[in-house]
Amino acid sequence: MGIQMTGLLVLCYLELTWTMFFDLGEQEEKCIIEEVPEDTLVTGYFLLEYWDSKKPNHSPHLGLTVTVSDPDHQTLMSKRYGRKGKFTFTAHSSGLHFLCMQSNSTRFAVFAGDRLRLHLDVQTGEHTMDPGTVKAKDTVKTMEYSLQHIIDQMMYISRQQNFQREREETFRQISEQTNGNILWWAILQTSILLAVGVWQMKRLKDFLIEKKLV
Repeated sequence: MGIQMTGLLVLCYLELTWTMFFDLGEQEEKCIIEEVPEDTLVTGYFLLEYWDSKKPNHSPHLGLTVTVSDPDHQTLMSKRYGRKGKFTFTAHSSGLHFLCMQSNSTRFAVFAGDRLRLHLDVQTGEHTMDPGTVKAKDTVKTMEYSLQHIIDQMMYISRQQNFQREREETFRQISEQTNGNILWWAILQTSILLAVGVWQMKRLKDFLIEKKLV
């Protein structure tokens, strides 16, 4: 009984914890940047509440607008939610994705001066088993769900590896280009120094000949 109670408390704690939180003014927009591989499912959970704990959080004025843009700044999704909810989107290309959150307070701007706290948890890939697994009574069906979940996890890991290889290749190309530019810049500097040195020696020789010192 004690073990079950401890497990229940741990689950409740995990449900109530969030990855990050930050302050947000009413009708203010803030963005975070997530680097996401191609064809990856991204799931976000959020909770919006007043920064002042004395104020009731069940106010009908509280709400959030979530806008997601891809690396080309094309809008993937834009949707209005209540004070608590979940959003999902799939990345169609690898790179930096912009997740913007704006409080969609319904109060007039002159009255919308409260500070808010936004709890946010962003997860990439398939993290949970299909709910049907819990309800499935057939062992074969359960194994099918489990196998599909493993396949999804393997595909997600494969996409992550491909994405890391693409980043390494891009970094290698940038490094080679930078090294090449540095080499040519060094050659140019050396050529300029040699040319200036030859010119100074010629001017000095002409000066000495003019003064009949040689």
